[in-house]
Amino acid sequence: MSAVAARLADGRLHLQHGPIDLIIEAFGASGEVERAYAQATERFGDILPTLVGELPPLRRPLGEAYPLLQGPVARRMAEATWPHRAVYITPMAAVAGAVADEMLQALIRGRTLDKAYVNDGGDIAIHLTSGHELRAGIFAQGLDGVARLTAARPVRGIATSGRGGRSFSLGIADSVTVLAATAAAADAAATLIANAVNVDHPAVERRAARDLDPDSDLGDLPVTVAVGGLPLEAVAEALDRGVAEARRLRRCGLIDSAALLLQAEWRLEAGDAPLALVEAR
Repeated sequence: MSAVAARLADGRLHLQHGPIDLIIEAFGASGEVERAYAQATERFGDILPTLVGELPPLRRPLGEAYPLLQGPVARRMAEATWPHRAVYITPMAAVAGAVADEMLQALIRGRTLDKAYVNDGGDIAIHLTSGHELRAGIFAQGLDGVARLTAARPVRGIATSGRGGRSFSLGIADSVTVLAATAAAADAAATLIANAVNVDHPAVERRAARDLDPDSDLGDLPVTVAVGGLPLEAVAEALDRGVAEARRLRRCGLIDSAALLLQAEWRLEAGDAPLALVEAR
């Protein structure tokens, strides 16, 4: 299957190739926006084939040696996951965010745009210039939030991970949304925080990742396949573990903030409250 490019009714650019599905929007003078879209479309065709060519090393857990990768997306994946190598992690933990980052750079290269974003299934890379802002909604059961991003803030990436998403999770979080300097960094961190939202309970069902997908980079690790109703104390314990991991990553300078959700209970870990969160009505 070859890459497909189309314009949506509202003017946004839609790019799709295999599992990669992007929504792109740029703001600025119409000529600059059209040239930016053309650049992104031209760059997109090579993204998936280049990634596929490096899948074996991308699926291997990081160790003591920095992975030698060739493609720009693969290198972004390694860079984003390398700080977390003390635990089991593969570069695949940052694939969606890395694709968004690479496509954003192709979009804005040489162009004069007020702002832009590339949304790769909820992992979003952001471009902002002085005087402009973007608002990203965070919606889930029991959570209705807005992240207000300005050019003055260092956040240029948003990612969400958790049980029931596009990838397997070792934890039980319904969702973990992370703001960070890049989409790849947010993607990797969201994966780890979502893994940390965890508790041992009979209501949690797990299976080896390999049994569900023989090609999974998680191998024989037990991934969550179902979570029944949990008592409030178990929900609190799981969220506490996730918040502790989010706080550690924030203090290490690896993330800006995180919102964690489990069975309609949510927690926020943020330095100076870049998220304005209210309970859903």
